Amino acid sequence: MDIVRDKPRSVKRIVVGGVALVGLVAVSVAIARLDPADPTVEAGTIYFDSVVRGEMVREVRGPGTLVPEDIRWITAVTAGRVEKIHHLAGVAVEPETVLLQLTNPDVQIQTLNADRQLTDAEAALVQLKTSLENNKLNQASLVAQTRQEAADARRRAEAGAELLKKNLIIPLDQQQAQERSESLIERLKIEEQRLTILSSTIAEQIEVQGQQVERLRSIAQFQHQLAASMTVKAGARGILQEVPLQAGQYALPGTTLAKVVPTPTRLKAVLRIPETQAKDLAIGQKASIDTRNGVAPGHVIRIDPAAINGTVTIDVAFDGTPPAGSRPDLSVDGVIEIERLSGVLHVGRPPIAQQNSPGTIFRVIDNGGRAERVQVKFGRTSVSRVEIVEGLNPGDVIIMSDMSRWDDVDRVRIK
Repeated sequence: MDIVRDKPRSVKRIVVGGVALVGLVAVSVAIARLDPADPTVEAGTIYFDSVVRGEMVREVRGPGTLVPEDIRWITAVTAGRVEKIHHLAGVAVEPETVLLQLTNPDVQIQTLNADRQLTDAEAALVQLKTSLENNKLNQASLVAQTRQEAADARRRAEAGAELLKKNLIIPLDQQQAQERSESLIERLKIEEQRLTILSSTIAEQIEVQGQQVERLRSIAQFQHQLAASMTVKAGARGILQEVPLQAGQYALPGTTLAKVVPTPTRLKAVLRIPETQAKDLAIGQKASIDTRNGVAPGHVIRIDPAAINGTVTIDVAFDGTPPAGSRPDLSVDGVIEIERLSGVLHVGRPPIAQQNSPGTIFRVIDNGGRAERVQVKFGRTSVSRVEIVEGLNPGDVIIMSDMSRWDDVDRVRIK
């Protein structure tokens, strides 16, 4: 019988298949080696700036508020309960305008006691003067009487001496008369000394008691001032800006009762500058304050020595009249000029630019059709400008927008 045998494969078909396989592998390798297409960035969504060489103004910026340069804080001198509030914030006041009334019975009792003690001391002073004058007069009277007795005894002794020479009296009588005369003369000396001492100490005793009266008078006046302070007055012409208490509340000594802004008054701007930008600030530096109604020039007058919550507080005084509409607590923005750099290479400050640090930015090439990533070194920074130390040349155009979404590519197409 006949046996069926396999026909030999066509050589041509084998060759064609091999060539096709080799071509497919070659195309796959070529495709794998191709670079991915550059991503596209819409030109309308980014903004650019050109690198220039010239003067660069270093500035720092910070928000703040307008505050009066002169503020009158009215505090409680003594403790008391708020009985009545006569005026609320926002009204114009005069120095004698009563703002609120405090009450404290203890202060009234202490005032009455001080008045009573003063009255007692004044009565004691009058009594002391009367007593000292009476004592002085009594002593003067005693001196006069003793002087008369001494003179009479001296005359009797002298007469007795003459009679003794004529043997008209006995020696004993003469001796007694002489001793009495000497005794009265000595007594007269003692009484005169007492009168001198008494006269010399009268003024001192009155002065001591008078000083006590003055002390008690000062205490009484102080107590009356405490009582008067419970009728709280503005103390200056101006605007009542704040009354923090309500009727019925109890205020301790030192508690703020009211805040008055005297008029006319000057305003200053209190700015909060980030502590990382505050190291180059100095007194006297120029500043500009934007009040939303205008920009006014000024200068730095105070720098807080400590940072609070990451910011440093500085005070800026206006060089002239603030813009119209300026008022206390108005929110403002301030820009302070630190220095001017001449002949430096600088450009608008991208979001990634940090002072004296390296970074990468996209530089525009191909007549604006593409942008490539370049390494640069930033120098000194300002609010909106940054110095370029390395990596760019004058005339180069860079992309200023945030390009962090393209961190994994080196080139982008600009459409």
